[in-house]
Formats: sequence, structure tokens, C-alpha cells
Amino acid sequence: MNSQIARSCCSRAAALALLAAVAGCGLLRSPPPPPAPPPVPAPPPAPVLERATASHDFALAAGPNDVVGTLLVTTVAGEDTLPDIARRFNIGYEEIVRANPGVDPWVPGVGRDVLVPTRFVLPDAPHEGVVINVAAMRLYYYPKPRPGEPQRVITHPIGIGKVGWQTPEGTTKVVSRVKDPVWVPPVSVRKEHLESGDVLPPKVAAGPDNPLGAYMFRLGWPSYLIHGTNKPYGVGMRSSHGCVRLYPEDIAILYDSVPLGTPVRVVNQPVVLGWVGDTLYAESYGVLEDDARGEHAVPHMPKGKTIGALWQRIRAHQADIDWDRVRDVAAHPRGIPVPVMKRETVALASLVAGARRVANALPTGATWDGQTGLLVDEAQYREMIGAREPAAVAPATPTAPVVATPAEAPPAIR
Repeated sequence: MNSQIARSCCSRAAALALLAAVAGCGLLRSPPPPPAPPPVPAPPPAPVLERATASHDFALAAGPNDVVGTLLVTTVAGEDTLPDIARRFNIGYEEIVRANPGVDPWVPGVGRDVLVPTRFVLPDAPHEGVVINVAAMRLYYYPKPRPGEPQRVITHPIGIGKVGWQTPEGTTKVVSRVKDPVWVPPVSVRKEHLESGDVLPPKVAAGPDNPLGAYMFRLGWPSYLIHGTNKPYGVGMRSSHGCVRLYPEDIAILYDSVPLGTPVRVVNQPVVLGWVGDTLYAESYGVLEDDARGEHAVPHMPKGKTIGALWQRIRAHQADIDWDRVRDVAAHPRGIPVPVMKRETVALASLVAGARRVANALPTGATWDGQTGLLVDEAQYREMIGAREPAAVAPATPTAPVVATPAEAPPAIR
């Protein structure tokens, strides 16, 4: 009996010891880790923006339709400048700067939205041949439509004559075309460059140093041309000696498209009006600094009885047009078509907010290859457009061209 009690006590002691050991191990063991936090949901993927379609060739719809193109918005990427984006979307320097007031052209800022003004009110001129609006710094070409096809308009940005070397207004025609032209600078231009410390040679052969580029049209005005350029980032500015400059890729297309004898009309319309259906639009580029008309350049109802179709329609709907809105558009030029009917008041901010958002990439069908003639920086830009040249040293009458054989006849100014 005593032995059983002793064995029972021993067993109980052993069990207690075992329990103590187990409890001691539990006290020494690390607490279990906290539960893992729930997974953070991945951000939604950035929307894939589609590429824009090239904005230089449009078919004109039947009926009143004086406005073409689409207003776009894209986003600055990498080391993009506004001139880079302008070249990519086939618009000029002044066009993109005017559309984006307050944005640094050279450091716009990665991620910034940039308005691309690729919607245009056509100039008040016949829809035939070449029409140039110097105030808009833009050329419009209306090729003859084939039977059964709609009228088309092809438009490109241009550079025009700087102050003192104004591009003339009026009507002329294309009289010849030249590939790989030779430039013989006139005495007046050589003198201007010499006063700036830049000695021009008497003749500049075809090639990368030729300011006429690879193609040119001679006009009925002997001293003026439509041509390419070796300074493409001067397109969209007042950077020439009176001639009309185009991007190299644009003049190449026109060279093969515009026949001899094509009429060329040069107008100066800082504010243009045009209909889309029963809605009148106004678009303003600002008055050129040497336009003697000043504020009188803003369109108003003509008093004469003989007016074109555009103004006949305006006269018929005059009571419905908000002329205060027209004047406001003129006073704040952005190069954006704005409806100006009393029944339809649309804020400019709303038009910008409703612009189509596209990828910052070369549009489908663009004229440029995206690589040729890339700009480096602002310093190179200033050098390319000849910022050293004085602004107003031209004679009252342009120097006559040098007389030569038809194959070699050089233009007087560029």
C-alpha cells in the first residue's frame, strides 16, 4: 500500500515537472507574428491613348463648312519642347506658343498638358489654288477635285517676312518649280548680314547650307518665293526676307502636287470667320506688329453691296451673331475656333477641356519622319532663325532679282 502511494506520488511529481517544463518552454518561445496586412490593390493601368491622325489634309463636307480639323491635347514627355511638339503635329512655333500662354516653350515641364491647335477656320478667299494667310502664318492649298470627289484642302504652317521685309499681299501665280536651287543673295541681304558680322558668299550651292532648302516655287512676283528651308524651326515665325518658308517635308509634297500656273492669293486676316452649318465661328491670331490697320483689322460688316458668300450669310444672320464675342476673341488671340452665336455661348476653357486627348507621338500619316532636323536647344534655335539679324533694314522696294538663264535664275530674297 505504501509502495503504491509512493509510486502515485512519483508519477504525480513527474507529471507536474513535465507540465512545468512545458510551461517554461512556452514562456521562452517568441510570440506568433501578426497577421499579414491585406494586399494593396495595384493602381489602374494608365489609359492607352491613341495616336492622332495627320492634320494637314481635309475633305470639305457639303454645305457651309469653313472649319476643318480637331483641337487636340497631348502631354509633355522627356525633354520635349513646344517646338518639338509643334513639328511633330505639323504646326508652327507661334501657333503652339499662342495656344499655350504662360508655358515656357523650352522647359514646358514633363507631364504638362499642351494644347495642339489643329482646328482651323479657313481664310475668306476662293477655295482654289494656294491661299496664304500671313497673320495665321499658314498656307492652304485647294487642289482641283476630281469628278465625284469632294473639295479638299491641304494646309501647312509657314514662316513669313520679318518686320521690314514683309511678305506682300495680293494675287500672283506659280510660274516655275526648281529642285535643289542655288541661292544668290542680293546686295541688300548681304549687307544686312555683314552688319551683323556674318559674311555671306556671293552664291550658295544646293545642299544643307542653302536657306532655300531642296525645293522652291517661283511666283509672278520676281523677288518672292515659296520654298523649303535649312532652318525648319523658323517655320511658324517671321524669320524670312519676305519669302514663304515651309517645313522641308511639306514643300516636298507640294512640289509634286501644285501645277504651274496655280493662282496664289496672299491675304492678311488676323481674325477669320467661318460657318459650320448654322453656327458662325471666329478664330484670332493677333494683328501683326507692322499691320497699319491695328484694331481696324478686326472684321466688321462691310457697307458695300458686293460681298462674298461668307458675308452674305453673315448679313442674313446678323441678328443672331454675338459681335461682342467676336471682339473678345479678337482681343485674346489663341488660334482656336470659337462659336460666336448669341444662342451658343461656349467658354474657351470648355473648348480646351473638351479637346481630344492623344498620345504624344507622330500622328498617323504625318508628313515628317520624326527624326530629320531635330532641334538641340534654345541657343541653336536662336542661331537657326538668325536672331542676330536687325529687324528693319529692308529697302522700301525689294531688290530686283539677278538676271540669269532660266535654269540658274536665282531669287532675290529668301
